[in-house]
Amino acid sequence: MLELAILGFLHDEPLHGYELKERITALSGHVRPVSDGALYPAITRLVKAGLLEQHTEPGAGAAPRRILSLTPAGRAALLDRLRAPKPVEITDSTRFFTLLAFLRHLHDPVAQAAVLRRRLDFLEAPASFFYDKGRPVRAKDTEDLFRRGMLRVARATSRAEREWLTEALAELAGRAGSAGP
Repeated sequence: MLELAILGFLHDEPLHGYELKERITALSGHVRPVSDGALYPAITRLVKAGLLEQHTEPGAGAAPRRILSLTPAGRAALLDRLRAPKPVEITDSTRFFTLLAFLRHLHDPVAQAAVLRRRLDFLEAPASFFYDKGRPVRAKDTEDLFRRGMLRVARATSRAEREWLTEALAELAGRAGSAGP
């Protein structure tokens, strides 16, 4: 997801490494902190793959800044990742939210809706953090105060997300219909 975030933020504008790190941290750093030891090797991989280019500009202080920008191949790679996310990018909430942060760059409402539909299908399948004899445990079925809390919060979050996804899918269907042939 780090590479997706790098490509997504650079789609909007060129940034230097520190600005990029700050934006990625704001997006998901509270869940998955971004270290220099992860960020800069990822940037190097993307540069070597021809997805990013870099140039140096004078810095505000004495040190020059390395400015990163997306190449046409980088834009294409971002769109490919948005169009066809991996299953874990649909099922893992943090990864999905990273994907969602950049889904606007995929300008086709039908393709956007396909991604949202995958998430909605996932959320509609019965699931739980805990199982008893292969069946999902519901909040009302457990005496454990803390597990009950986890299950209630997850259910409320899932319900809110499903409602938003349903609204978003309806809006995207309207956009796709108004585009016409």
